Amino acid sequence: MEDSVSSKPEFYIGQIVYHEKFGYRGVVFDVDGTYQGSEMWYDQVALSRPPKDKPWYHVLVDQAAHTTYVAERHLRVDKADVPISHPQVKQLFGEFCDGAYQPRSRLN
Repeated sequence: MEDSVSSKPEFYIGQIVYHEKFGYRGVVFDVDGTYQGSEMWYDQVALSRPPKDKPWYHVLVDQAAHTTYVAERHLRVDKADVPISHPQVKQLFGEFCDGAYQPRSRLN
């Protein structure tokens, strides 16, 4: 029987990732240990039914102004070592170095 505790996230905040199914790049800006969205969103959007008990990621999408919420199983490390273009990058991150962004420190 599988343990019900969420697994350790494979990706980290600031890491550039690639969505295998939809072919876009992005940067992780938040991580949930398990699915935290609504049942309605999951039923309508997560059509491949990724596991809810594994990590999910909030991602700024490259060359776009929107964000996505993505199950870990759809992501891979993007090894291009190229920054992404998104209007919120400078708000959330500092320097881009070695294929990843340095998160800005939070005041809270």
